[in-house]
Amino acid sequence: MVRTKDTLHFALYLAVFAVAAGWLFPFTALGQFAPPAGHPETTAIHKDSTVFIGWATGCEVVRGPINIARPEMGPASAGSCDDVIGKAGEKGAMSLGDGGFVTLTFDPPITNGPGWDFAVFENAFDDYFLELGFVEVSSDGEYFVRFPNTSLTPTDHQVGPFGTLEAEHIHNLAGKYRLFYGTPFDLDTLADTPGLDVNRITHVRVIDVVGSVDPEYATYDTHGNIVNDPWPTAFPTSGFDLDAVGVIHQASAEVQYLGATVIPNPADSGSKIRLEIPEASVIRISIINMQGAALYNQDKEIGQTGVHIMNMPSVSLSAGIYILRVTSASGTHTERFFYSE
Repeated sequence: MVRTKDTLHFALYLAVFAVAAGWLFPFTALGQFAPPAGHPETTAIHKDSTVFIGWATGCEVVRGPINIARPEMGPASAGSCDDVIGKAGEKGAMSLGDGGFVTLTFDPPITNGPGWDFAVFENAFDDYFLELGFVEVSSDGEYFVRFPNTSLTPTDHQVGPFGTLEAEHIHNLAGKYRLFYGTPFDLDTLADTPGLDVNRITHVRVIDVVGSVDPEYATYDTHGNIVNDPWPTAFPTSGFDLDAVGVIHQASAEVQYLGATVIPNPADSGSKIRLEIPEASVIRISIINMQGAALYNQDKEIGQTGVHIMNMPSVSLSAGIYILRVTSASGTHTERFFYSE
């Protein structure tokens, strides 16, 4: 029989080896993301950084309740759209309430450049009282795509109204950093998404995560983890408090964009495609299903700029939603359409 002292030594050896090998998930996974503002390796960007060349120009908000479990308390009410248009730190913030969301518009649009492309600012007063939001983008104002995100905050207990979070446990969720420091997002992450033109992002949506660990109200990250953040915050300032969204890479206001529209939509075999061509070039017309498979590709030489009308490509489609993608030297345009048999 192994002696007790040897057993303890062996157990300690196994524990150390398991941590080193990545077997004990809670010890290796937690703390793996960027630290708070001011720390080495942080991704936080200060509002006065010269990387910002623009800010949101429009806003629409749908408020959530102060407490999703007590709807009689009414919606969050602090702040307004006027507070979140323009530069961070200049007007105040707007509270979204539990599950509320705000949709910001950008003129000119955000474009996909090297590295970070835009940053979302919340108004947390320190590095630990953090309220989080999902971030989605759209190139047409209708079809939104969410950034993949991770929350590794333990969910065995509810973070209370004045509880704290660790930035190192959070990735690609807005609100990771304190007041005046933006959480950055890279459009390259979504570059291959059907129906999204990452070179012309016109809308950014921020959605409060709610934060409850109660399955009845909980929301989940990309990996199926409940997102735990301070809850309930039973005040008019409930939920995510948006300060601003700063633009790092912006499309030129002078550029004429390639455009494509299916007429009518819903479409059938007799529908037309209206093309807006900014410069003479060879274009590729593709029809893609919602699983990302190209069902049709055709190259077509367009010798003149302006509006061109063409017949719907001859391709066998069943009833459903598809993506029309047109690519030229000027860029790529995508358009969702419904095809009815």
